[in-house]
Amino acid sequence: MNVIISKLKEVLYSVLPITVIVLILHFTISPIDTALLIRFLIGAVLIIFGLTVFLIGVDIGITPIGNLLGSTIAKTNKIWIVIIFGIILGFFISVAEPDLHILAEQVSSVTSGLISKWSIVGIVSAGISIMLSVGLMKIVYNFPLYKLLTIFYGIILALSIFTTPEFLAISFDASGATTGALTVPFILSLAIGVSKLKKDSKSSEKDSFGLVSIASTGAIISIMVMSILSKADNVTGNLSQETMTTSILYSFLHEFSNVAVEVSLALFPIILIFIIFQKASFKLSNRAVRKILFGILFTFLGLVMFLVGVNAGFMDVGSTIGYNIASLDNKAYVIIIGFILGVVTILAEPAVYVLTHQIENVTSGYVSRKAVMITLTIGVGVAVALSIVRILIPELQLWQYLLPGYVISIALMYFVPKLFVGIAFDSGGVASGPMTATFILAYAQGAAEATEGASVLVDGFGIISMVAMTPLIALQLLGLFYKVKTKKEYREV
Repeated sequence: MNVIISKLKEVLYSVLPITVIVLILHFTISPIDTALLIRFLIGAVLIIFGLTVFLIGVDIGITPIGNLLGSTIAKTNKIWIVIIFGIILGFFISVAEPDLHILAEQVSSVTSGLISKWSIVGIVSAGISIMLSVGLMKIVYNFPLYKLLTIFYGIILALSIFTTPEFLAISFDASGATTGALTVPFILSLAIGVSKLKKDSKSSEKDSFGLVSIASTGAIISIMVMSILSKADNVTGNLSQETMTTSILYSFLHEFSNVAVEVSLALFPIILIFIIFQKASFKLSNRAVRKILFGILFTFLGLVMFLVGVNAGFMDVGSTIGYNIASLDNKAYVIIIGFILGVVTILAEPAVYVLTHQIENVTSGYVSRKAVMITLTIGVGVAVALSIVRILIPELQLWQYLLPGYVISIALMYFVPKLFVGIAFDSGGVASGPMTATFILAYAQGAAEATEGASVLVDGFGIISMVAMTPLIALQLLGLFYKVKTKKEYREV
């Protein structure tokens, strides 16, 4: 019961602030249709309970499977098995990631199905799986993280020259969306098991970080390659307005049937892999097996509730508010509210609290949680505000933000303590959580639809990538400050 209450509190902190902001805006500068507002509130309730049940399911079902699989792979002591299972497991766990489904659904909706949801999910998952294998090999062979990230972001920079603006935004958004509530714990638990393959028994803190950031580069590269190979340079997009007139009950019933089938298909391979390994290797007790299967059932139920709540009510209100506020004469409102949403989102993101505690523990309290939180909140708030500015000024391109941002991030890797490199690059996925992938993304698309000269497909996407990029710079600068402060104190002694 304590676990349920703890998870419920985490989710309430995440969802309630945005719900309150929507209600304030509804009664002030952005009135919402009554039916749509009711759908939003029902959606918020479904998201709260869905995320709670989902997170409990991940803890008792998905994470133990990751730990068991990682340990089993380690016992083989064969690198080729690590590579093969890294690809297989990485693919199927990414396919089941809820944040990726939300992004893919938005891409499909905006392009009227021209870019299908499952093509995005499949291609991104393939990229994740390949890079996950590379990341696992990095752990085994102690290859420096900063060198590997330099190589991969060099490849991304080269590919970006040939990638269309539409796919550039989607590719970087996919990177943030794939590192969600299902993928991250599974990847981390897999890494813990595989780290036992290392020839030296010494376990360093640095091995706890970096694998998520390596895997997420696969999402960017795979979408860019798809863009180049498909030569899709005439894709256009608009927000669908049909959801605005749909009845309240029908919206949820319609989404429920679709989502239940999709989640079943996404989770089935994970269940199958677990059953096969249970028969061949795990040999767990019946009680342990029942607990894990019960966890997977929780994951299924929570995921269905969460996605139904998002698709049937939550995102429609986000895009409506973005559209209404961007339509006002004073454009400062849409920027200021964007900043507030960014700050509220990062303050309410449960994973951020895990990250800040982790940093405080690793540095033995030398780097305080408060310092990290202030750095992240300001950074993410500015990232969302800058994304809205880019929508209001269509001549301002996404690459003009991302290029200098990633150049600075990569350059900092060579100067900051290596521990902070892994923390910073992993934290990008932590910052871009469920509320970023749902409400803030929809808010940006609504603003793009209302702005003359802006494209929903080019300008409406890209906001997740901005939120994911901010911590790379912010936390590395914090690491640089920590390094300078340590040297200064050492000299004084």
